[in-house]
Amino acid sequence: MADVVLGIGVSHSPQVSTPWAFWPKMRQTDEAGPSVPPDMDALLRPQALEERFDRVQSAIAQLRGVLRAAAPLDAIVIFGDDQHEQFDEDNMPAIAVYTGAACAVNEPRRAHIPWNGPAEERAQLSSLMQKTKTEYPCSNALATYLVDALTQESFDLTRLAKLNERGLGHAFAFLYQRLWPECDVPMVPVMLNTYYPPNQPTPARSYALGRAVRDAIGAWDAGKRVAVVASGGLSHIVMDEALDHQVLDGLREHDPAKYTAIPRAKLRGGTSEILNWIALGGAVGDMPMTLIDYAAGYRSLPSTGCGMAFAYWTPA
Repeated sequence: MADVVLGIGVSHSPQVSTPWAFWPKMRQTDEAGPSVPPDMDALLRPQALEERFDRVQSAIAQLRGVLRAAAPLDAIVIFGDDQHEQFDEDNMPAIAVYTGAACAVNEPRRAHIPWNGPAEERAQLSSLMQKTKTEYPCSNALATYLVDALTQESFDLTRLAKLNERGLGHAFAFLYQRLWPECDVPMVPVMLNTYYPPNQPTPARSYALGRAVRDAIGAWDAGKRVAVVASGGLSHIVMDEALDHQVLDGLREHDPAKYTAIPRAKLRGGTSEILNWIALGGAVGDMPMTLIDYAAGYRSLPSTGCGMAFAYWTPA
């Protein structure tokens, strides 16, 4: 039997990988939100923004250490969302598994920050991104096995054998760009359509998917060690700290009822990436959770930003 030996939940919003000098510029491109915390002025002071930036980078550094400490690993299964990177409106699966033997990582996309500045400014914008290899290994064996096992559990999956020229989606590339650029552990990308109606998985279905992945891994090759990762989240654009804490509390307390009943209507846009964390909740089973940090990343008035969370699960 194989074992899930590590779980990681990590936000990948632009704020996470944008150098401090550009944080004030993000305020110029934000959308309007409906509510304003009473201490918003304090949250947007330069000192508070810089303190939040430092916390985020510290959390990323801690996750790097946790991931490396779990070695040796035989595979890393990542629950992530596709944002028109491999799929479009002509072909939008609810759930897909990439079964290829390798994946390319292209230049990171930059949302919310203009690219039309001077060349040196554009170079600085990518300074937190690690230099990646052209190609990384993927586990065809585990991916194909998961497709078979999950199909037998009545999950209707798309099996994706090739990637288009856009390469691996940013939810999956984040592993290499920020956490482990020299990684040689094969990955299995599990792609959820969290963004695009009408066929996004529900929270309950996402949790069931994670549970089924955990059960399937448990019946895989004996002695194998597998990490599972959720990339993305939490609330986006319009901050919703109550929703973020509802999800984190449910994960920490192993109480899926706290998040599986969230109305899908609340999971719009980037906030829908919470579904990746919910799937992770099913995949980590009863392993205890360590929340490294939750940073309510308010960026401008009235309440735009991203709830950035960083957590890991290890066996008791």
